Amino acid sequence: MNKIQNYIDGKMLPPQSGLWLDNVEPATGKCYSLVPDSDSRDVGAAVKAARRAFPPWSSTHITERSAILHRIADVIESRLETFAQAESIDNGKPLWLSRSVDIPRCASNFRFFANLVTSTESQSHHSQGVVNYTLRKPLGPVACISPWNLPLYLFTWKIAPALAAGNTVIAKPSEVTPMTAFMLGELCAEAGLPDGVLNIVHGSGSRTGNALVDHDDIQAISFTGGTATGKHIASVTASKLKKISLELGGKNPNLIFADCDYELMLQTTLRSSFANQGQICLCGSRIYIQRSLYGKFREDFVARVKQLRVGDPNEPDSNQGAIVSQQHFEKVLGCIETAKREGGKVLCGGHQANLSGRCEHGWFIHPTVIEGLANDSQTNQQEIFGPVVSIAPFDDVDDAIEKANESQYGLAATIWTSDLTAAHRVADEVEAGIVWINCWLERDLRTPFGGMKQSGLGREGGMEAMRFWTEPKNVCIKF
Repeated sequence: MNKIQNYIDGKMLPPQSGLWLDNVEPATGKCYSLVPDSDSRDVGAAVKAARRAFPPWSSTHITERSAILHRIADVIESRLETFAQAESIDNGKPLWLSRSVDIPRCASNFRFFANLVTSTESQSHHSQGVVNYTLRKPLGPVACISPWNLPLYLFTWKIAPALAAGNTVIAKPSEVTPMTAFMLGELCAEAGLPDGVLNIVHGSGSRTGNALVDHDDIQAISFTGGTATGKHIASVTASKLKKISLELGGKNPNLIFADCDYELMLQTTLRSSFANQGQICLCGSRIYIQRSLYGKFREDFVARVKQLRVGDPNEPDSNQGAIVSQQHFEKVLGCIETAKREGGKVLCGGHQANLSGRCEHGWFIHPTVIEGLANDSQTNQQEIFGPVVSIAPFDDVDDAIEKANESQYGLAATIWTSDLTAAHRVADEVEAGIVWINCWLERDLRTPFGGMKQSGLGREGGMEAMRFWTEPKNVCIKF
């Protein structure tokens, strides 16, 4: 059976413990490769390599760093189909989605930050015979920890700006979806990335992740994942005064006013509810509809959801693929049962999808719509992260804002209205780091990305990422 390796100091290495984890294809439920269960020894070796590589890499001219990142993007694009197939097998998402979104975005991440680093300006201030100028200095060895829902997409979203800024990186992908991160390590030498600049260590959060977070020589940590894990990272790093960026959970409201562009809203809401099996932190899982439109929306939306095809990720007409793991599959089904106990009425879905052939043992769930839940119910307050949404009516703008903000989370919100005044007011008052008006998941890589409240700490994207991965140094000259 294929064994994924750690990528440390330019070499593919097995875990020093000799321990391995199963890597299971969600669509079939079968183990198809093994993942290193790395520990502090592997992390220590990676940090040592990153420390050694930092001085020459941080002093490499930005044009050369930029060129290397562009070459990484070139290689990814040249192997798009191979990466897309690997991502689909590893994650369970439809192949067409990996091919059209995930892998192209990985190459874009490297290209964007390769270009941004060459156009970043320093600041200077002149007054009364004194000139102050500000340098942005890389931090040193840093850690990037990414989740399983958009494996290489979010892995590269963190790595690319860290490398562009001149840091060396120890990266840990999710042990649930490690394959494309392993493949990224394989192409680094081909792209000309010096040994030790990027190190990829695989393993569980409890062993590998904790060893990485706790290491004294890690200068900053960027993490995307669950809120509980983010809080743990914050508590561990507080006494060490490390920089942290935490992109955590979401329970995002989708506010639909009666004067919206109805057909565009309906098409987009179908996608914002169930894209990637609902396993995107930005999905709108709480749908609120103005009362005068509620009945029509309920009927039309449920009819559209029932038409979504749950199928083999390899089949081009599959709208929904597999849930990423058996553990998460069981969690999502458990959340649906909780919703029923809370008085929710399942309008469609709500149960496992049983496929035949190669996928008969896979983890599939029919897209689920639930109504009749209180806004403070567990279902409406806790992140499910699966193909499950709730719907409920609201009366007016004030009611919509109140319902949207009654949540511990504040990552994203979507607003559907043709009333520009109302749109601006809601966007201003809703507690979310990202707000879409009459659209969803339109992403400009130059904009800040992150959430409020329990949805995280700090921002990624554009110059926000470059600021996070550098430290400002002021130099004052008197003349």
